[in-house]
Amino acid sequence: MILAAGFGTRLLPYTRYTPKPLFTIAERPILDVAIRRLAAAGCRAVIINTHHLHNRIDAYLTSQNYDIPVITSFEPAILGTGGAVKNVSHFWDSHPFMVINSDIITDIDLKAVYRFHLDHKHPVTMVLQDEPQFNTVSVSSEDLIIKFRNPSQADDPGNNRHLAFTGIQVLDPEVLDIIPENTFHSIIDTYRQIIADGGGVKAYVTSGHYWTDIGTPESYRQAVRDAMSPLAFGQIEPGLAQGRIDVEPLAGDGSDRHWYRLRNGSASLVMVDHGIRSDDGCAEVDAFVAIGHHLFKKGVPVPKIFNHDRFAGLAFMADVGDTHLQDVVKRTTDPETIITLYRSVVRQLIAMSVAGIDGFDSSWTYQTPVYSRELILEKECRYFTDAFLTGYLDRPDSYTEIEAEFSLLADRALRFAINGFMHRDFQSRNIMVKNGEIYFIDYQGGRQGPLQYDLASLLIDPYTELPETVQSDLLAYGIHQLDKQHPGCADSFRRGYHYCCLTRNLQILGAFGHLSRAKGKTQFEAYIPAAVKSLHHRLTLDENGEFPRLAAVVRDALNQM
Repeated sequence: MILAAGFGTRLLPYTRYTPKPLFTIAERPILDVAIRRLAAAGCRAVIINTHHLHNRIDAYLTSQNYDIPVITSFEPAILGTGGAVKNVSHFWDSHPFMVINSDIITDIDLKAVYRFHLDHKHPVTMVLQDEPQFNTVSVSSEDLIIKFRNPSQADDPGNNRHLAFTGIQVLDPEVLDIIPENTFHSIIDTYRQIIADGGGVKAYVTSGHYWTDIGTPESYRQAVRDAMSPLAFGQIEPGLAQGRIDVEPLAGDGSDRHWYRLRNGSASLVMVDHGIRSDDGCAEVDAFVAIGHHLFKKGVPVPKIFNHDRFAGLAFMADVGDTHLQDVVKRTTDPETIITLYRSVVRQLIAMSVAGIDGFDSSWTYQTPVYSRELILEKECRYFTDAFLTGYLDRPDSYTEIEAEFSLLADRALRFAINGFMHRDFQSRNIMVKNGEIYFIDYQGGRQGPLQYDLASLLIDPYTELPETVQSDLLAYGIHQLDKQHPGCADSFRRGYHYCCLTRNLQILGAFGHLSRAKGKTQFEAYIPAAVKSLHHRLTLDENGEFPRLAAVVRDALNQM
């Protein structure tokens, strides 16, 4: 029997949509792992008690094809561990049966546990281990359980050991007679009664194994990492699937994701934590994995993703180092060296746009499938007014005052678009340089959109502040390279590039304002003056005077810096 009726309260909010037994490790629900381990150990049938989100568990089991019967027993009211066992008395035959918690991950030999039980005379076997924070079971030198303590109780006198219950137990059918019917009851109370009546509860004490429960978000993430990181290292080199793995947190940037470097000897990989899935919708990790695999297969220089768990939000990928394009630019004094490096980036950007759109599935995107008018107005124009003008500068300017010009800007940016795969955040901190090779990261916002936008993101990037002469040179180079595949696109490309510079600049300032004030990441404030100057400069290039209100607002913002 697998006990799976709990609410998973300590795992809220993640258990509001997904019952704990369907949390995954390496894309497999832990319930599936338990069923298959029981079957491999010789179990002939499995029953699972359910309550919280029981329909989802039933639906999952219906989709599977197990070699042994697997059924569920729904409890309208939770009956506790003892009550659950008693409630399915019809399921048991005359042989001892195993009961296991659904929220444990372990490699304890279940067949050995069952054989151990058959070899002694006592009606119950509890599998115990030394886990100091949970050591509440007092065990005699003969491996008989004496009592169950509360953590705050004083140690027992004498030679008794204190161990922890693993959530695995084997019972003789006669134990059912002691459990009351149709009521909530803990199996531990039954064992207390057996001990009080002079019976024996035998301890199977094990060590040198892996065991964890997933009762908290932290322990769940740890279990996923423990299971998946050896598999990822094994893809680098088969022998690396064994051995100690050290974990080093890495500094993040603007997002809420967490990054880690994992080391196994001289080998390393990077793990990104997007967070545990909290609803049924498409999540950032889904886009990260799907788009990452797609771009890698197309030959785009992105880190290879070795494995992932989309529910846990974890992905394990090749380590492309710590050096950003920004770092290279800041420590390089020779303009020609910078231009040469950027030309290589531009060539690969164009190749990514062309190759990436081939076979691209819009269902992979988690924000919008295309760079649309609605996105420009809400995620760039309104973002600029709300997060930067109002949120950061405390200015009274409202979106509605500039709305007509924003609408015109959105139309112009799309009218002259040369569409392909669009990275959407193609700036120097998302371009890594390792051993002379270039890698693109943070592509999870990718969608169909104008190539001009990514080139604008690269060239007006406030992290590097490329001189205007360098920007002009690289723009001309990019147009020349693109003309090989889209002859005659130069005029449309330049016009679209101008408008994309404006929309991207608005997005940059909205992001910097939001990160600085709402997120408390004040390190981004250092780049705001450069971004405002860049936007002001672009608006002064507007020979037709298409955006006079926006130009006036930006001029005032520049004076406020």
